[in-house]
Amino acid sequence: MAVLARAASEEIAACLEGIALPAFENLREAESGLVMVRGRIGGDGAPFNLGEATVARAAVRLASGEIGFGYTLGRNKDKALMIALCDALVQSGEFAGVVETKVIAPLRTAHLARQQRQAAQTAATKVDFYTMVRGEG
Repeated sequence: MAVLARAASEEIAACLEGIALPAFENLREAESGLVMVRGRIGGDGAPFNLGEATVARAAVRLASGEIGFGYTLGRNKDKALMIALCDALVQSGEFAGVVETKVIAPLRTAHLARQQRQAAQTAATKVDFYTMVRGEG
């Protein structure tokens, strides 16, 4: 789910094009709304409301009965629907392997490549500071 949430909707759609998708029904039409984001001071302090974040969500049921849910930050309803569809497909014995190899694995590879590229760009700007020790005691 994290791989799908981090991917762009165009990437997910391109990966899903190569799969003959089964019939499905919308249990919950894709919709956007707000959720409260909570935080803790220092990681272990009392929780507080940090603010609200916009999310899109959807729920689908395959003709074979598997139910999938999709949530994503932002208002991209199509992305939430595709995530829900992938969630349902992964639960299906017939489509689980196909979704793993044709959707999730390529998206994971692309995400790792972006992370490595960003890490390389960040490392290129690294400055090493050092202190010279004077001979005075």
